[in-house]
Amino acid sequence: MTIARSTDDLSDLLVPQAVQQGLVVPNKKALFQQLGGVAAKLIGIDARVIVDRLSERERLGPTGFGDGVAIPHGKLDGLDRVVGLFARLASPIDFAAIDDLPVDLVFVLLSPVDAGVEHLKALARVSRRMRDKSFVAKLRGAGSDDALYALFASGEARDAA
Repeated sequence: MTIARSTDDLSDLLVPQAVQQGLVVPNKKALFQQLGGVAAKLIGIDARVIVDRLSERERLGPTGFGDGVAIPHGKLDGLDRVVGLFARLASPIDFAAIDDLPVDLVFVLLSPVDAGVEHLKALARVSRRMRDKSFVAKLRGAGSDDALYALFASGEARDAA
């Protein structure tokens, strides 16, 4: 028997080791370097390549979409599936977000180079989740990496339609 996964469940994109709370970084560049290092260990791709790809995408336009949330993303050679990383920052940083507010919640999405539709669907799922004010409030209140991961994996229905 196969159990259908809720579209709000993001456990297919995240593993517990890819979720961090209380990350201390002074700026976007340092954030990408920290998360690039974490991603490199998880997916076996050089951290510099990951940082370069995220930085290149950011130069096209900031990925901070408001309310303290950003979804930096990029496509990488050598990946066989879409993967995510999440960080709750100890202090918000400037992200040149659309609303000019600093960012404290960052969901990085990395996709294979040829994952056009798959990448867009994953981006839409993450974006939908990160626009849910109730969910975002829970992320900001979670007390541990495990609690953060559980929120992403729960797939609980959104409070607001």
